[in-house]
Amino acid sequence: MNKIRTLIVDDEKPARDELSAMLSAFDHIELIGQAANADQAEELIRRLDPQLIFLDVQMPERTGFDLLESLTSIPSVIFVTAYDEYALKAFEVSAVDYLMKPIREERLRKAIDLLKVRGPGVEERLFVKDSGRYHLIKLVDIHLIESMDNYARIFFNKQVVLHKTSLNQLEQKLPGDVFFRTSRSQIINRNYIDKIDNNESGLFVKLLSGELVFVSTRQAPKLRQLLSK
Repeated sequence: MNKIRTLIVDDEKPARDELSAMLSAFDHIELIGQAANADQAEELIRRLDPQLIFLDVQMPERTGFDLLESLTSIPSVIFVTAYDEYALKAFEVSAVDYLMKPIREERLRKAIDLLKVRGPGVEERLFVKDSGRYHLIKLVDIHLIESMDNYARIFFNKQVVLHKTSLNQLEQKLPGDVFFRTSRSQIINRNYIDKIDNNESGLFVKLLSGELVFVSTRQAPKLRQLLSK
């Protein structure tokens, strides 16, 4: 069995050491590093590419949720915290599991068994906080993004959430070979294009999800060139 590359993120060293010792009992878990805060964790995640992170939620300055919000390539997550108020929020972001401190060995084993079922790995996702709820959205599920005041409105599956970021900032996180900026106010996923409509009103893209998206005069030649390849 291939070992699961694992990172522990917790601001308390005794907690990191205790979890590290407990994980040594699992032959298929390879601990590749520890981080004491979100900044360290972000750097290690980008450099070491772990498949799984044990993530403390409540940390000084930046929380575990803040860390996830800064990433687009997000490993599988098992939350570890002393604050049970975060339990529901953790499951809303599709974490593998949620462990309360102090961690019990049988509860850790159950979490790792769940990981086996779901399969560990890194996925291209966005972490979004909207109206007190937390969402971990796969980029492949996003078909349209619209600018709305100081927010980006993200359409995925049959849901819509508001992400407090500008369209320009969000565009920098998205893979350019998949997402295309049709105008100042909209970005589409090219994989959801159904057909192109060019009429007297301009160029429009009909998405598989049903939306009709206007393509600006400036962006129209770029889209035609991309679709001709």
